[in-house]
Amino acid sequence: MFGITDLATFIVGTILIVILPGPNSLFVMSVASRHGVKAGYIGALGVYTGDLILILLTALGAASVLHAFPWLFILLKVVGAIYLSYLGIKLLIASFHTWKATPSPEKIQQPQSLAQVKPFSTALTISILNPKAILFYLSFFVQFVDPQYAYPAITFTVLAGVLQLISMSYLTILIFSGAKLAKFFTHQFKLTAICVACVGLLFCGFGLKLATSTL
Repeated sequence: MFGITDLATFIVGTILIVILPGPNSLFVMSVASRHGVKAGYIGALGVYTGDLILILLTALGAASVLHAFPWLFILLKVVGAIYLSYLGIKLLIASFHTWKATPSPEKIQQPQSLAQVKPFSTALTISILNPKAILFYLSFFVQFVDPQYAYPAITFTVLAGVLQLISMSYLTILIFSGAKLAKFFTHQFKLTAICVACVGLLFCGFGLKLATSTL
């Protein structure tokens, strides 16, 4: 149907890939836990937009360009790694301030406003500054495209739609989970600081992983 060779396997594989921890999902859950459900969905919209851009670039042959010009891949890797590390360091600094302020809750540094966090643009940037994602979309999608189908663009569109639907469902779960966790952490200042620090370290780890990845 629509030139898809094995839709069931594609769905199962996509679910397994989507639920793997990554900077996108972690950022959305973090925003939701600090600023609420609405902010979480704004961040999720940034992820969806970034994924659509990457899928479109893949369809237009961006993966081939990255293979043909390795220096471009390296440049994108470095920029993406720096950005992820920057976000991680910001979270570590916020964790430090929260921990130091614990003895006097009334003096705890106010969290950044939604305008300062910029959930949509931040999530979008995290998504598109990952050249490995373009290569993933090409290598994964192509396995389920029937080469004999006359309209491959339709096949690609349907597969992209399924991926986005699964991603949307998973991020929705994370958003509401993050919002519920926020209520628990409201007065648990030390625990909040530790969790924020862990998220910061994970982002630094994502940056390191991206920087050391290979084409």
